[in-house]
Amino acid sequence: MRLWRFLKLEKPYLVLYATGFLLTIAIAATDPHTSLHGFTIVYALLLNLIVLIGFLIYRYMMNLRAIRLMYDEDNEPLTLESEAYREAHEQETLAHIRALNEVQAKQKEHYDFIISWFHEIKTPISVLRLMQQTEVDSRSLEEELSRIEQYVDQALYYAKLDSFNQDYEIVNCDLELLAKTAVKSHAKAFISNKIKLKLDIPSIIVQSDPKWLLFILNQLITNSLKYSAAANGEISITARITQHEKLLVIRDNGIGINATDIPRIFNRGFTGTNGRTHTKSTGMGLYLAQELSRKLGHYLTCESEIDRFTAITIHFPKHHDPYLRTVMQKPQ
Repeated sequence: MRLWRFLKLEKPYLVLYATGFLLTIAIAATDPHTSLHGFTIVYALLLNLIVLIGFLIYRYMMNLRAIRLMYDEDNEPLTLESEAYREAHEQETLAHIRALNEVQAKQKEHYDFIISWFHEIKTPISVLRLMQQTEVDSRSLEEELSRIEQYVDQALYYAKLDSFNQDYEIVNCDLELLAKTAVKSHAKAFISNKIKLKLDIPSIIVQSDPKWLLFILNQLITNSLKYSAAANGEISITARITQHEKLLVIRDNGIGINATDIPRIFNRGFTGTNGRTHTKSTGMGLYLAQELSRKLGHYLTCESEIDRFTAITIHFPKHHDPYLRTVMQKPQ
């Protein structure tokens, strides 16, 4: 079967060889100065067949060797086509390895997040169990329940990150209304931590998904509350319009961020100096906020100075259509 397949693939050589032999015989036969005898023609044909069979045996053995050594990088391909196939195979192999590495890295990141999340959520649960054995403080109880809700929401939105294009609705969103809603959900934290709030947002309309955008705002406000100054803490939420974009800024007068940490605060799992020294952190809040912002057609930037302030800005570019982008991402 393999020999027959080999002969079919070698058909161009056979046709070329037969054509060359027939042309030679035809030229000799039509030349008036040359006389051909039947024995001479048969003898030439036999010689050609012997050479052809020898050539085919050589080619067949070379093909068998190429098949046997097909995974050997030092083995030379027999044809230009096989060389092209080898290069294509190498590219596909590299792409497969990269994809596999990405999947493994993603699985590790998911595993690390889950482990970190479990450690995070154990703290408020332990506090609640301790409250069962002592006098329950309603304010402390509310704070711990809010922390659990926050961690659960974070895990839920993290799980939905890869399937974002199946769960969104781009509509006109009023930044003032969304900011007030986000602040209201953190009202008790503002009061219990005695943090002042400065809200200066005109009625600015942006195109976004209100549910996802509200989650982003909640993450940013939570961070500001976590790292705000212990005394005279103040968080301001302002908005403005420039020539090219609309901006929503959440600023606090807290401990600030090291200049070396700022370029990495939106990386997955990055906790930075603050997350390691002042409070435990999964390093996922700002990462989720940035990723969701990008999927909605927005993006986040950060400015900060140690012991002075931190300001996170949500940018809403004017000349960008998030609806078109998300529609193009939808599976057909």
